[in-house]
Parts: sequence; C-alpha cells; structure tokens
Amino acid sequence: MTVLKPRSRMISVRLSEDEYDSLRLLCTATGARSVSDLTRGAMQSLLDSPSKGNVLSSYMDGLRTQISTLDRKIEELSERITQSKPEAGG
Repeated sequence: MTVLKPRSRMISVRLSEDEYDSLRLLCTATGARSVSDLTRGAMQSLLDSPSKGNVLSSYMDGLRTQISTLDRKIEELSERITQSKPEAGG
C-alpha cells in the first residue's frame, strides 16, 4: 500500500492489557498488519461514515470474525483433549 501523504502526526491512547490483547486478536482475525493499522482503519471508517449504523455494522463484523476464530480454536482444543484421554477399561 502506497502512502500518498506522509504520516507526521501521532496520537497516544492508554489501554489496559485486556484491551490491547483484544486489539491484537482482532488484528489476527481481520488480517491487519499491526494494531496501528487496525486503529487507523477504524478511525478512517468513523471519519468516512459518520452514520452510527455503519460503524456498528463494521464492529459487529469484527466480532463475528473473532467469535468464528475462537469457535475454531475451541474445536481444535476439544479434539486434542479427546485424543489424549486414555480409553476406559483399557
């Protein structure tokens, strides 16, 4: 992605560990390159579409992706647990 305008301004936000971990998970789920890219994209969405419906829809899409990722991981863990249990009566 080519940057047409150099990025010379910076903002700073303090997050809890849980908030930051959630953003990192969302990066993985959405394919964002970094927390900065994810945050920049979210802010740009707010600036481009001031309608709360669009922002909420985008947020919900992210949550759905995150839930899907968690579901898949839970299934993988469940399979591992089932495979590692010794058979009864054996």
